[in-house]
Amino acid sequence: MATSRDVARVAGVSQSTVSYVMSGRRSISPETRKRVLDAIEQLTYQPNAGARALASQRTQVVGLVVPFGPAADTAGLLPFIETIASCARAEDHDVLLVTADEGAAGLIRLAGRALCDAIVLMGIGADDARIPVAATLSVPVILIGVPDDSAGLHCVDVDFALAGALAVDELAGLGHDRVVLIGHPAEVIERDINFVRRFQRGAAAAAERHGIGYSVVAPVPPDTAGAREAVERALEGGGLPGIVVPNSQAVGPVLHALVERGLVPGRDISLIGLCTDAAAEATTPAVTNVSLEPRDVSRRAMEILFRLLDRDGDDPAQLVELIPPRLTRRDTTLPAP
Repeated sequence: MATSRDVARVAGVSQSTVSYVMSGRRSISPETRKRVLDAIEQLTYQPNAGARALASQRTQVVGLVVPFGPAADTAGLLPFIETIASCARAEDHDVLLVTADEGAAGLIRLAGRALCDAIVLMGIGADDARIPVAATLSVPVILIGVPDDSAGLHCVDVDFALAGALAVDELAGLGHDRVVLIGHPAEVIERDINFVRRFQRGAAAAAERHGIGYSVVAPVPPDTAGAREAVERALEGGGLPGIVVPNSQAVGPVLHALVERGLVPGRDISLIGLCTDAAAEATTPAVTNVSLEPRDVSRRAMEILFRLLDRDGDDPAQLVELIPPRLTRRDTTLPAP
């Protein structure tokens, strides 16, 4: 059976060059790359994963920690998971998905048993007990989310403060003098998931800048009855407010509750959801939305993670990177005046 040494001999290069061609971790000239690939084809070389892991002290696995609680938006998480898996495969890595909410113990288990080369941590709380532990692990860790204190770990996320401001700016521009946020379930609020406060801060600041009313209805149980009650509370006080739904799972139920009351979004009232473009387009009527940019966030997180894994590379200087969201007008907001 051919080995990487045989490939290097036939191609007239070093074994490290063969490794770089296969991993893509170094810039190799087209001519050298072609010689190596031709040698691999000539020898029908297949790298042995076990031997490669022993030699490099790498598992070729990325751990993805995504706690799935009762209020988890599994549909919203799917684009993140798909993109992370695709980026990992492009770097010849697999993904180990960890969904149990084990806290810091789960991270220690992943790193301590050498189950993975690096960890992507999601579902970040503003004050997350996992972060101090993650910062001490022997493997690189990147956060999708921004805690109050990242303990020196790299973070990538949507700019949720900007997302909140975009939604309120749009509603103010449509003539609404009051904005109501229909918020998250109790579990999300109790866990103090980092993006909730960031979104609300941006929305509140924008409302103050425009001189319009602003309030939050929360917690909102994740069911039809919860959406009905939230809509009732949002409509108290007279007039028709602009409604923002930063919980993507609640967008559909809130739309339904409004229609039940005889209010047609886009004709009688404005509603903006914080959700993926795919979810916004699949809803009837199609929802004006501020995007979560899950694929852009995931791609950037994985780019940084593999830079951290590259022992010879430089770590990115910027610890927190925020991806700007976009607002797309669809059918659930009033026409512009």
